[in-house]
Amino acid sequence: MKNQLVKDALVLTVITLVAGLALGFVSEITKEPIAKAEAAALAKAYQSVFADASEFEPLEGFDADAATQIGLAAEGNEGDNQITDCQVAKDKDGNDIGYIITVTTHDGYGGDITFSMGVTNEGVMNGYSITSIDETPGLGMKSTEEAFYSQFENIPVGAYTVTKTSPAGENEIEAISGATITSRSVTNGVNAGMAYFEALENAGSGDDADASEESADESTEEEGGESDE
Repeated sequence: MKNQLVKDALVLTVITLVAGLALGFVSEITKEPIAKAEAAALAKAYQSVFADASEFEPLEGFDADAATQIGLAAEGNEGDNQITDCQVAKDKDGNDIGYIITVTTHDGYGGDITFSMGVTNEGVMNGYSITSIDETPGLGMKSTEEAFYSQFENIPVGAYTVTKTSPAGENEIEAISGATITSRSVTNGVNAGMAYFEALENAGSGDDADASEESADESTEEEGGESDE
């Protein structure tokens, strides 16, 4: 009986080791293709919101924590957003023509929504491209459709609000019917990205927005209610 128990234990150990090695092997095989696919999707998103750019370079000295604090203190921002990346868009001659700011909003109805938004040096938002989303099909997922995202194309940097009716002002975004939470989540994220862009411009340099962090810390974050989706 004792020998049988030892034998069974050894068999289980061997099976566990083999399974672990197999999983590790599969993980290594798929790691590179997944990374390439993610990089390709990101490059496509960048190009879609900055068609005039020939290349993109990471913003030197970018500080995600400082950028996020600036976004959280933004006028019109009522959500929990993170600014996770900033790229400098360059034309074919290597001149800086704007920024690609990547935002993750944690207030989506189905969870996090990540998108990249393009803003020109003139303070005009080209639009946004969502790279990660898990909203309700037919409702929140409509934030990936032109009828909604076109409202963010070629608009000046500022603070935007969501309305359930036809917009009465230039700073209003019409909500997706039945998906007010998603609409506000995306709009709040855009407001955060715009605030960070303004901080970059106010700092007078594209490589450091730390000068704006102190004013962001002094501001208070407002919490807003949301409609159901």
